Amino acid sequence: MKDNNKWYISIGVFIFFTLLGCGNGKETSPQKNEEVVNEHVHTETKLDIELDNGQKWKVDEHMMVHIRNMEIDINSMAGIKSEDYTLLTKKMNKNIELLTSNCTMQGQAHDELHKWLLPFIELSDAFSNSETEEDTKINFMKLKESFLVFNQYFN
Repeated sequence: MKDNNKWYISIGVFIFFTLLGCGNGKETSPQKNEEVVNEHVHTETKLDIELDNGQKWKVDEHMMVHIRNMEIDINSMAGIKSEDYTLLTKKMNKNIELLTSNCTMQGQAHDELHKWLLPFIELSDAFSNSETEEDTKINFMKLKESFLVFNQYFN
């Protein structure tokens, strides 16, 4: 039950920063925000990302820094000690927070990025809440694979 609370808190913080930082400048009613949140929940397991007329989407440079920091941290993991994974989790959580709180993208590029980002955050939460060494390794590999998808659609 305690792990579920952490997951709900993580998702709640993410949704708060997403709605705060990634707005399009238009006022929306609370009911509209709930619809957006529910839409994200229903689509977050599907990665139906589209290219921009056959080209990769451009991610704002100040946001890309945090994405690349996470990718570097994941790809540079040499050990499998729990201390290494704990440090990685802390770094990823910080970069996710910075990424979502500094979101300035709009339009379809923003929407397509969220199709990758929301499942990535779920993977990050699953990784940080892994209870067995096997689950940790599996979730770690899923995080690595997520960046293969990211690099297919974004630059």
